[in-house]
This record gives sequence, structure tokens and C-alpha cells, in this order.
Amino acid sequence: MTRTLLAFDLDDTLAPSKSPLPPQMAAALRDLLDVHDVCVISGGNFEQFNTQLLGGLDATDEQLSRLHLMPTCGTRYLRYQEGVWDPVYVRDLSEDERTLAKTVLEEEARRLGLWVSQPWGEIIEDRGSQITFSALGQRAPLEEKKAWDPDGSKKDALRQAAASRLPDLEVRSGGSTSVDITRKGVDKAYGIAELATHTGIEIADMLFIGDRLDPGGNDYPVKRLGIDTHAVGDWQDTVAFVEDYVRKVGE
Repeated sequence: MTRTLLAFDLDDTLAPSKSPLPPQMAAALRDLLDVHDVCVISGGNFEQFNTQLLGGLDATDEQLSRLHLMPTCGTRYLRYQEGVWDPVYVRDLSEDERTLAKTVLEEEARRLGLWVSQPWGEIIEDRGSQITFSALGQRAPLEEKKAWDPDGSKKDALRQAAASRLPDLEVRSGGSTSVDITRKGVDKAYGIAELATHTGIEIADMLFIGDRLDPGGNDYPVKRLGIDTHAVGDWQDTVAFVEDYVRKVGE
């Protein structure tokens, strides 16, 4: 069944975590953008989207006009117009909310023994509409991240501890080593619902593709919208799916 729009997670769905878009994935996405609107929604900020996704996509202006970018789990929504990415909306946290979230994350991470002394980059990043804790730092090597918390117990302990002190904010698991904090009720389901509102595209005409659709995964919230989903294990699975999808659209 073909759709009006396909929505994708970014890390480990379109590209390895915090890594550039592989050339084969870029080619498949360009082919998809020739026939469909595409949304990419992730916890990363726009700078990460620019480096990880747009830098290697090599898309035309016409293709980019069909691309919907939703950084920080849809608290920001951008469209390409006249050569620039213009915000449709931005839903930032207040300064007090951001300060409190950063304080709680550091205090609880230290209490739980999860604060590393020599991280690869920032441990806590203020993304305006989202505060993100990355246990090993924003630029940690992929293999180190995979080995840090294979069963998710460390990350979940921090999430629960922070959530108990931040009842008015949303605290959820992000990527393999991260915890994200946004306004209450804001997650990828929020972003997709806003996308439907702003574009007029019905949820039934969308398909979401992600690698963490299991309960507790950061893609799982989209399921409560009733959107159809397709689970992938990594970006290679996504390439195969997109190539097959585009082929079927052309038949």
C-alpha cells in the first residue's frame, strides 16, 4: 500500500548513530523524495540534522521541498523555502525549565555513578526545546555507546530518578546512552500529530519507519496515534525497504 508521506527516525534508521548519511541511503532517499513527501523526526537538534542528514543527501531544491524536518522530537518543525530552512513553529522550554532540567540530570547522574569524568564532548546539551543527557558525551564512538548500557538499565534508572523530580516535564529515554527532557506530553507522537495538523495529511496516509518501536523505545509513542509502522534493525534494512517501496510505486 502506497502512502502520501513516509516518516523516519534518524539515528540507526537512516544512518549510524551521530554519523553521516551513507551514500546508498542518500540515493534511496532522493529517489523516494521524487515521488513522496518525507519526514525525518529525531531527538537531535537542527545542527545534527544538517551535519548527519542534509550534508550528504545532495538533494535538489525540488526534492528538499518535499522534506519535513522535525528536530528535538517535533518541538521544532522546518520546511525548505527559497533556499533556506524556515521554522513552521518552535516550542522552546522556558529558561527556568531548562536550568532546572540540567541541574536535576547532573545531580541524579552523579548520585547514580553515571557521570563520566572524561566524556567525548558535552554530557548535557541545551537544545532550547529539549535538554539531552548523553552519558558518554555527544561525540562518543558508536562501539563505546553500544557497550555502555546494553540492557538499558542505567538509562532507565536515570530517567526514573529525573522524572520523579520533574513532574511538570516529560522525561524519556532517547538513544542508546541518552535521556531527553521536553514539555509534558511532547514525544514523537506529538511531532507526528503536529505534522498531520500542519500539512493536512491524514495519519492513515502516513507510514513511520524506526529502529526502536519496541515498548520503551523512543519510537514506540507513535503507535498510540494509530499510524502504521515498519520496524528496522539498522540503516541497511531501511535502504532495502525504501528501494523496494520506490520500485513498487513505479510499477
